[in-house]
Amino acid sequence: MSLFYKDKKIFPVCSFLLLPKTTIFIILQTERKTCNLNKLINMENENFKLPENAHRELKPGEEYEPILSKNKKYQEVTVWSVVTGLLMTILFSAAAAYLGLKVGQVFEAAIPIAIIAIGLSGLAKKNDALSQNVIIQSIGGCSGGVVAGAIFTLPALYILQGKGYAIEINFWQVFISSLLGGILGILFLIPFRKYFVKEQHGKFPFPEATATTQVLVSGQKKGKDSLLLVVSGLIGGLYDFIVATFGWWSETITTRMMGWGAALADKAKLMFKVNTGAAVLGLGYIIGLKYAFIICCGSLLVWFIIIPGMNLIWGDQIIDLMNAGITSTIGQMAPEEIFKNYARHIGIGGIAMAGVISIIKSWGVIKSSVGLAANEFKGKKTSNEPVDRTQSDLSMKTIIIGIVAVLLITFLFFWFGVVHNVGHAAIGILVVAVIAFLFTTVAANAIAIVGSNPVSGMTLMTLILASLVMVAAGLSGAEGMTAALIIGGVVCTALAVAGAFITDLKVGYWIGTTPKKQEIWKFVGVAVASATVAGVIMVLNKAYGFVGDDALVAPQANAMSAVIEPMMSGGSAPWLLYGIGAAIALILNFIKVPALPFALGMFIPIDLNVPLLIGGAVSWFVSTRSKDQKLNDARYNRGTLIASGFIAGGALMGVVSAILKFCNVDAVARTADGGLFNELPIAGLIALVMYIAIIVYMIWDSKRAKVEEE
Repeated sequence: MSLFYKDKKIFPVCSFLLLPKTTIFIILQTERKTCNLNKLINMENENFKLPENAHRELKPGEEYEPILSKNKKYQEVTVWSVVTGLLMTILFSAAAAYLGLKVGQVFEAAIPIAIIAIGLSGLAKKNDALSQNVIIQSIGGCSGGVVAGAIFTLPALYILQGKGYAIEINFWQVFISSLLGGILGILFLIPFRKYFVKEQHGKFPFPEATATTQVLVSGQKKGKDSLLLVVSGLIGGLYDFIVATFGWWSETITTRMMGWGAALADKAKLMFKVNTGAAVLGLGYIIGLKYAFIICCGSLLVWFIIIPGMNLIWGDQIIDLMNAGITSTIGQMAPEEIFKNYARHIGIGGIAMAGVISIIKSWGVIKSSVGLAANEFKGKKTSNEPVDRTQSDLSMKTIIIGIVAVLLITFLFFWFGVVHNVGHAAIGILVVAVIAFLFTTVAANAIAIVGSNPVSGMTLMTLILASLVMVAAGLSGAEGMTAALIIGGVVCTALAVAGAFITDLKVGYWIGTTPKKQEIWKFVGVAVASATVAGVIMVLNKAYGFVGDDALVAPQANAMSAVIEPMMSGGSAPWLLYGIGAAIALILNFIKVPALPFALGMFIPIDLNVPLLIGGAVSWFVSTRSKDQKLNDARYNRGTLIASGFIAGGALMGVVSAILKFCNVDAVARTADGGLFNELPIAGLIALVMYIAIIVYMIWDSKRAKVEEE
């Protein structure tokens, strides 16, 4: 029987039958007005601010209460949020694919989409805009993962085709491989959602999710936090835009600016580099000193010990571990070349072993998830306690059925659409299932810690393993290359989508949306993004091509083709380097040092790692200067807003800068003889001054915080 709520008392409808009709009408009218008034009051008083314990570990018995109450229902999936999200998916999938292949830059779409969602919702004067904006951002965010998975691998088929190999590729191959990979990534990740976003609350910094959440939350209020985010976004965005578009100072400070530094890099292969971008500095602030230090240690090991050591021991030798056609001795290579050809493979080995360690450590979570699925299949109830709206996922039964169905469809796709051999198709699906499952937790871990997904390194490992297995099974040449790259495309998309999705789920967890709704509509976003990317790649191939003088850059796909071609022609893999990386990861795990961030430091160039340490040091500095812990917390939280503004501004202006480059707009400052100004030593000195200035601003503005603001 229906019940009316009034003054915290429940009255059955039948009791109203005893009242005169006029009285009933007045009561119902009053009730409706009261409900509308309460709705307006609730909307006005909604606490659009992250709780104090959003970024720290919870105390025993303490629970995190999101911004949106778990006991209330909000408008999340609406015609507005779905249509807007899908339009964002199409727009940003096309833009990211064009720009990634044309100029070699792949941007993250999450923050720009969040900013656009806020603007559109404000213009439309939408109620419950915060919950709907999370769905818009989550659906639209499919673009980044699917684009990365597709353009990192599949254009390599065109590149190999241009070299004379008999390779055929069509729209459906690109679309289906991207779609199946994206769906697989979502399904593999969902069982780990609670582990990463809830059980590990406060243990991972989630830098990109932090920035996105701050943007979404600040967009709902017109207070000091919103103003601070806008101001810092303008400062960080303008700073990075000037560097990328006008080149008024160097993007990277290097010891090569000095004569002794250039000589040291040339002779001893020893150098030091720092990226001066505001966005990377903000990323380091949110990551924090602990993880930033571990990441930087991995980088310093590679650049200060391994690279100079290789030059010292094998400087006069030509070492070609993959039969890739290397003709230079190590001594003739620049430090960056030694890193690219040798040292970063140690990082790949470390990342792979970190994945194995992660699976072992997460075995309890995996086991409980499988047990839950088994009980659901048997029709058993696992718990009589109701699940909160903010913790409801797709059922494990649905997930298991989905994984089995997708793997079966992928097997049929490999069999009838790629290799035309049931045995080779079985090998392909086994590689996809094992590696995608193994590296899903690695991708999620990497995003949770650094905000960067080492998907290219993991895909490179996938291609090498797939090639070795395929060659051993008798599949090589053009057909083997096609099979390995399609397999790599499925895995790459799965890992890229899984990594991006953990960010969306963390944003939803902090704000208080329904994860089940995010999960369902993520599938739709992946389908739309896959179709868009497939169409864009086909059009770009016809318009520009991927081989020739005026061809598209496609740097990642060129790297993949360079690796797979010799592998399918009798080449080998740098197993020694992978083994060294794996051994380092095992040693780190033994001494209780997190292996994944250290391995990421070995894989990511040093100029992107050092700023993380600087940003982490700034966060430590501003949060430890006072004896009043509340003041320290206030300063740290204000700094987090500033860092989020730097990331948001840098991401948004990075898109603008990339579009200008795509349109052949050349506004870079040049010298009198036509050279680039940002390559001169004076540009490096200006960069140093500007970098110090933005660090000082970050510290100064963070320390302006007052306890009352909290």
